[in-house]
Amino acid sequence: MSENRYLFTSESVTEGHPDKMADQISDGILDEMIRQDSHSRVAVETLVTTGMAFVAGEVTTKGFVNIPKIVRAVIKDIGYEDASYGYDYKTCAVVNAIDEQSPDIAMGVDTGGAGDQGMMFGYATDETEEYMPMSIALAHKLTQRLTRIRRKGLLPWLRPDGKSQVTTEYVNGKPDKVKVVVISTQHSADVPMKELRQEIISKIIEPIIPEQLRADDIVYHINPTGRFVVGGPQADCGLTGRKIIVDTYGGYGAHGGGAFSGKDPTKVDRSASYMARYIAKNLVASGLVNHAEVQLAYAIGVAEPVSVMVEGNGISMEKSSKLVKVVRKVFPLTPRAIIKHLDLRRPIFRKTAAYGHFGRELDEFTWERTDLAESIRKEYEKL
Repeated sequence: MSENRYLFTSESVTEGHPDKMADQISDGILDEMIRQDSHSRVAVETLVTTGMAFVAGEVTTKGFVNIPKIVRAVIKDIGYEDASYGYDYKTCAVVNAIDEQSPDIAMGVDTGGAGDQGMMFGYATDETEEYMPMSIALAHKLTQRLTRIRRKGLLPWLRPDGKSQVTTEYVNGKPDKVKVVVISTQHSADVPMKELRQEIISKIIEPIIPEQLRADDIVYHINPTGRFVVGGPQADCGLTGRKIIVDTYGGYGAHGGGAFSGKDPTKVDRSASYMARYIAKNLVASGLVNHAEVQLAYAIGVAEPVSVMVEGNGISMEKSSKLVKVVRKVFPLTPRAIIKHLDLRRPIFRKTAAYGHFGRELDEFTWERTDLAESIRKEYEKL
């Protein structure tokens, strides 16, 4: 039998990438509002560009948040502390255009309904210990290591902005070898390019991608343009919600189109996406499927989902129908119940805003638990 081979690529970006800076600022503001008033309603968008951070959106909260102070604190923590980087927390202008949330939306949310219409997807696979597709799992680990090495000062020429990209070869539907790795990192002007490339391979790539996973003909593209001195908001305007595939599954499975950052958990774009991941991960952990894609869909102001789907290669229509029944029985699916079950009225969201919302085993990431896998098995056996 001939082998079925194909390549799949995913990317990640560091916390100093302009789009991720915008996400973290939006979620930093959200966290502070929830810290002061756990029932805050928040929809905040951020734009960062040369010398400026612009914040806009709609909120309802009993708290008082010093928006410029939060914005500057997030920028400082990311690492833009020096004007020589082209952007720094002390001198950038902060423009605040946050307004009051529409009472029309509140009418539907106050009764326990969804804060908007839309469809949300969750995905899980058994191909990695994180229940994530291999390419995105490795891409995130590479950008996380870039940041750790920079923060520790082990490569003093590293700067906050950076990207990774991993191409994995699949054989008969299973990940086999990593074929291509791309790293683009902002750097100081004085580092020789040969040194940069050697150090990135030895200190960033090789500690993350095990030798047994590297193809014999693996290709490394390290700063392939040859220079990346001007970076961050000075080089590229950043916007909240522009890295939704980096935030989720690296292009595997479907995406409903809604961004997460800057939105409180009454927005099902966020909370129902977390629940869909939670469902998918528990389905795979139950052993009933090797991978699963879950869709939840809602109508604004309506509590119960208008549809629930469980899909995946090798899942028959009969099995899919049974799994949907199990999901509806085991998991709470109204926005109010999702928030309670996943304990989402906490200031936990800035941590989600870089290196992916899924696949990281942090105490705050309740949607990564597999505590309902046994319940799924038991309910499935009853059908």
